[in-house]
Amino acid sequence: MHSNVITRPLANTDFVTIDIDALLGAQRARLPYALRALAEIAARHSDHGEAALTVAARDGGTIPFRPARLLLHDMLGIPALVDIMAMRDHIAAHGGDPETVDMSLPVDLIIDHAMSINHWADRFALQKNMDREFEINRERFAFLKACAARFPNLRVVPPGGGICHQVNLEYLGQVVLPAAENPQLLTPDSCLGTDSHTTMINGLGSLGWGIGGLEAEALLFGETSPLNVPEVIGVELTGTPSHDITATDIALVLAEKLRVFGVVDRFVELFGPGYPNLSVPDRATLANMAPEYGSTIVNCPVDDNTLRYMRETGRGQHLARTEAYCRTQGLWADGATSAIEYDAVISVDLSAIGRSVAGPARPEQRIDLGAAAATLAPNHDKASARRVPVEGMDHDMGDGDVILAAITSCTNTANPRNMVLAGLVARNAVARGLTVKPHVKTSLAPGSRVVAKYLESSGLQDDLSALGFDIAAFSCSTCNGMSGPLHPAHEAVIKDQDIEGVAVLSGNRNFAGRIHPLAGRNVIAAPPYVVAYALAGSIHTDLTGAPLGHDRDGQPVYLADLWPTAEEVADIITTHVTPDAFQRNYAEIDSVNPSWTALPTSTDRYDWVPSTYVSFPPFIRAITATAAPLEPLSGLRPLVILGDSVTTDHISPSGIITRESAAGQYLMAQGVAHADFNSFGTRRGCSDVIIRSCFANYRLRNEMLPGSEGSVTCLYPEGREVSVFEAIETYKARDQQLVVIGGKEYGCGSSRDTAAKAPWLAGIRAVIAESFERIHRSNLVNMGIAPLCFPDGVDRKILGLTGAEQFDIHFAQDLKSARLIIHREDGSTTETPLELRLYNAAERATFAAGGLLPRAFRDFLAA
Repeated sequence: MHSNVITRPLANTDFVTIDIDALLGAQRARLPYALRALAEIAARHSDHGEAALTVAARDGGTIPFRPARLLLHDMLGIPALVDIMAMRDHIAAHGGDPETVDMSLPVDLIIDHAMSINHWADRFALQKNMDREFEINRERFAFLKACAARFPNLRVVPPGGGICHQVNLEYLGQVVLPAAENPQLLTPDSCLGTDSHTTMINGLGSLGWGIGGLEAEALLFGETSPLNVPEVIGVELTGTPSHDITATDIALVLAEKLRVFGVVDRFVELFGPGYPNLSVPDRATLANMAPEYGSTIVNCPVDDNTLRYMRETGRGQHLARTEAYCRTQGLWADGATSAIEYDAVISVDLSAIGRSVAGPARPEQRIDLGAAAATLAPNHDKASARRVPVEGMDHDMGDGDVILAAITSCTNTANPRNMVLAGLVARNAVARGLTVKPHVKTSLAPGSRVVAKYLESSGLQDDLSALGFDIAAFSCSTCNGMSGPLHPAHEAVIKDQDIEGVAVLSGNRNFAGRIHPLAGRNVIAAPPYVVAYALAGSIHTDLTGAPLGHDRDGQPVYLADLWPTAEEVADIITTHVTPDAFQRNYAEIDSVNPSWTALPTSTDRYDWVPSTYVSFPPFIRAITATAAPLEPLSGLRPLVILGDSVTTDHISPSGIITRESAAGQYLMAQGVAHADFNSFGTRRGCSDVIIRSCFANYRLRNEMLPGSEGSVTCLYPEGREVSVFEAIETYKARDQQLVVIGGKEYGCGSSRDTAAKAPWLAGIRAVIAESFERIHRSNLVNMGIAPLCFPDGVDRKILGLTGAEQFDIHFAQDLKSARLIIHREDGSTTETPLELRLYNAAERATFAAGGLLPRAFRDFLAA
């Protein structure tokens, strides 16, 4: 903190606060709550707090942002830690002091992305899955424990402790906390995380959003993160939501509305007379899905509901300072919003929202529940749907069958009302004699052990288990593509007969190829609807008008018959979701996994043994002590040409590794059995797997091969169809640098830095698209890959790009634009300007240095 920022005492406490009124005066009242908090945080890292004035100006100026803490999970945390450990060794090899590479912020790393649902519908499923998780991830876990032993600021929560965002919401978040540099100074809690759904903490009134792993590394190295002050879109809430809907239904409405409006790189803030009608868990469900809306955050200002939730989750000791601070600093939502000036306002009437699901491949593809059967059915005709016998079993399968029904993800399992609704629907179904259809794989993976406690104490777990929803994990599991196998007989039918199965999950993402490679369609649904679809067994069933099954007397049973009353739900929450349950759970969180506790470690120099999980990154080994001048990119070949909404799952998938994939072939060559392949996500610490993940998605559509699907491309100048990895290997042997061409929203989805590291390893030096998603653009910059945009009115189709072309890119001296020269097969050339998407001086300096890691390395070496 700069010592010349004015502070003032906080009445009736021993704390002081930044005198935000002295800095902003009357301007403060016009600022949305999110910008008020942002102004305070930025003021601490600028001379005389001048960054607060930059926030108040609201003209897109750049401010220094440094959060109070960082949140990592293992899939994205391991690549960052691999970089840091390798950087230490690279510094030492160049005569520098490796101890200069350290962690300058408190870091919580929660191991929650490694669990695959290999066992389900079994009361021992959790223990079996945890044993298997440790067996195949031992190497990764040993690396993480080695890092925790070396870095005092790093705390690792062992596998089985819960999902990082739910742990953050229920335990780590404090709303207001003492500043690290001055324990007498109170500051708004702020948290950046290497997962896009870090935004869930916004539900508690804290600022937090997802960043790439590389940006997290910069913060750990002691830097601030340059942030352009965003526009703030207000969502005015009116009305009271019906008991017949869930917070998930509201979130899907927001996803639909905000995607159409366009909120990329913007903040969203909730306000209005309907805002107090949302509990903190409801707000957290909405805030969690900010990446699905496209926004940086969904800010939920602090009010009485915030304090109530802190008390209910065992954090009552912080209430007095939280309320006093927020009221003094203008961060308390008192309903007086008339003076606040939003950049735009969208109105949502909560009382008008009905039941919804989203699919088949985007969270914003909202569908009224009553229209889901007609919209999502693969052949849109239930009467003509194929039915195929399952060998060795007494049932059949067909197009539109639900093959996965998963209650999963922090989005919903952090919401007691959603979970109790699901449990009571299950209880009522069991009482009527209903059962889940035999072709449905069911699983329950809460994000917190507290959920298991209240489901058990209320007896609801017995009812869920009776339908196959036994607890199988405390992790992201299915939502993250770790859904595990189906029954072998079901997999055989789906593959042999090309059955189009459907996955239904209470998650936040349903991108093609993410949930399970055999699920042709993926549907996001609230937990009680997941139970209902498992009972119905088919997406053809209209949950609003058709029976889910028949009771013991042969009478039809409808969802309306199973839906509990508001009083039933409230009674269970009041009785069983208690503060002491949260306190006991988190007091024991470091010791929930005996295998982790017993894992040996040391603080000696890390030994880089040959490994298919953790390897020394080539992009660090390639760093030189001095930077080469930035040259034009000449003769680039396109690796792939892609359409709109290409996700990071397309660029570098996280899910299952198949035998036939390049990564699968590599692992088998290293002696890894197919059963031990694990996933792309768990092997992100190994560069040999990362490069083979590049555009390895089974549902990739490459316009260089019209009509194709999968990881294939056209090799030039031969004009021959090959796998993407074969093209990468061939081009690397020729020293041929590459480019990727895309459409709108390139890089949407998860905030994974391997979606920039894999292209770098493949030799991709530029991506030219119509627009970029926020985090992925940042990751490209930090890997030294040029993020370029076509000018308005120009795109790949207008330019007639086929993939046979070669490209030259000349950068303007100020690194604000570029010029593209297209060399076509017939010898003709086309020239067009490009926008170089570097948003401030810091990003331009990073790009010119070849990326974040080369720049940081040279700074450390100079120090």
